[in-house]
Amino acid sequence: MIDLVIDARRKDLGGFEVGRILPFAKRRMVGPFIFLDHMGPAAFAPGEGINVRPHPHIGLSTVTYLFEGEILHRDSLGSTQAIRPGEVNWMTAGQGIVHSERTDPTLLSQSRRAHGLQAWVALPEADEEIEPAFAHHPEADLPSYETGGLWARLIAGSAYGVAAKVKTHSPLYYIHWELKAGTRCAPPEGYPENALYVVRGEIEVEGRTFHAGQMLVLSGNQRPTVTAITDATVAALGGEPVGPRHIWWNLVSSSSERIEQAKADWAAGRMTLPPGDDQEFIPLPEDLPPPAAQPL
Repeated sequence: MIDLVIDARRKDLGGFEVGRILPFAKRRMVGPFIFLDHMGPAAFAPGEGINVRPHPHIGLSTVTYLFEGEILHRDSLGSTQAIRPGEVNWMTAGQGIVHSERTDPTLLSQSRRAHGLQAWVALPEADEEIEPAFAHHPEADLPSYETGGLWARLIAGSAYGVAAKVKTHSPLYYIHWELKAGTRCAPPEGYPENALYVVRGEIEVEGRTFHAGQMLVLSGNQRPTVTAITDATVAALGGEPVGPRHIWWNLVSSSSERIEQAKADWAAGRMTLPPGDDQEFIPLPEDLPPPAAQPL
């Protein structure tokens, strides 16, 4: 039932380390999910924080979800929104958006921790050029469930007969599981592509043990039993594929020509920076291969 196991690769985002899971050379996407980073867990001393400068996106939605800490989001639509554990920031780039993610300056005097996931969801081809949008969703918008040693929250999409209030553009699910040692559960039915990412602890699937930092890409619509060996945190995700995609830096599209246009727009300063965070930005990278070399 397990098609592939992906180990997170450590990446430094300028003083803040993440585990990069998707895209992976042997598996670029799971359903519409084209990117997944495991942020932290990290500890910041007073005066230190997250400082992801303004940068552009096209053709996707970004999904930020935290287990610990707080991040301040700003974007070119004028949105300014802190996200805290159990909430969702869902930003749809569409034809183009610019955003930053930083530690609120008012919190820099304190020691803090940060831990979370950031996913990108590729938009269906018909929606790749829609108007950009941003939505913040509190815990009340995300159905949760608890029984025995299992606690679950539906971050986005539909699963187990319920739906989150997060607006999505294609069929998908994204779930946060907290499992006590010995607890069993299984992914939802009805989706052709599925994966499990171990955030914390150890789980057993089909007699094999998997640990934090590993993604299990499941075969087709298989729904194996997941058993927690230790107390564990797991992200379950999947959905309907949206078709081949190109990815270059923060830009996603079904067309490599569209990515070239977005690159030129960013280099020429034709994309608006976020109000309140427009004094710096991340320059266009010069050392990445062209998007045509990275079909998804």
